[in-house]
Amino acid sequence: MGKILGICISEKRGTEKHEIPEANLVKDWGIEGDAHGGKWHRQVSLLSFEKIEDFRAKGAEVDFGAFGENLIVEGYDLRALPVGTRFQIGDAVLELTQIGKECHSHCQIYKRMGDCIMPREGVFTEVVKPGHIKIGDEITMIPPKKDRPFTAAVITLSDKGAAGEREDKSGPKIVEMIKEAGYDVKETLLLPDGRTALEKQLIQLADQRQINVIFTTGGTGFAERDMTPEATIAVCDRMANGIADAIRNYSMTITPRAMFSRAVSGIRKRTLIINLPGSPKAVQEALEFLLPHLDHGIGILRGSEGECAR
Repeated sequence: MGKILGICISEKRGTEKHEIPEANLVKDWGIEGDAHGGKWHRQVSLLSFEKIEDFRAKGAEVDFGAFGENLIVEGYDLRALPVGTRFQIGDAVLELTQIGKECHSHCQIYKRMGDCIMPREGVFTEVVKPGHIKIGDEITMIPPKKDRPFTAAVITLSDKGAAGEREDKSGPKIVEMIKEAGYDVKETLLLPDGRTALEKQLIQLADQRQINVIFTTGGTGFAERDMTPEATIAVCDRMANGIADAIRNYSMTITPRAMFSRAVSGIRKRTLIINLPGSPKAVQEALEFLLPHLDHGIGILRGSEGECAR
């Protein structure tokens, strides 16, 4: 059982948060009156009181809210919890959506101490059930259900698409098909071809948001800017090219041009990354073949399904 030791908000972005004794949690938004609320996955931020105390032990004098956190929580090592964990506070329920964050510009604490704990120790949540909270409220942790839907992200790689010169149809086709198959799509992105931006997004989606499967579309051919396989290989801990090979072999029964696909598949931590072709037709054909068999592999990777041996 945990406890709320502090509640902090800021009425304007870019200003330091200040303490308040109680607050309303608004469903699909965040804390009422907090400038960081919105229809996104980082509605309410949490930080462990124990981590703040460890930081203070280094000689830092920091008040609650100084790291940009909304709720200061005692009793849980928040960073060690899996995405999908829920926190019950009275009638309200928060769901963990992201571990840590990218630090775009160093805060005053970092400039003074040479360190800031929020990027690595802070976590972010969505409000899935509204309610009133106050300092001293107890928090009950609810582990993720084993039979919860698989989470997915879709990334389209296209220079012309990112520049607004061509409508992306492959990405929406993937979203349509995986939603019909029961996947919970958490993110869709449209990036220019190349490695840098894609590698960054793959790492964030796998490490911070713990997405179960990331589908990419585009950038797998012979053109000079087609670098999706290279970016995928660079971020993966292990490769899973049986998936890419199976898609390629199936596609070869439809068109011999499938031989020119350089697509790969791999695993980063517990996230599966699958390169798909860049055309809506090829995407549809690949997913029609892949989706009936994919749940088993993702379930093993997530730990919600056991290995089978024959």
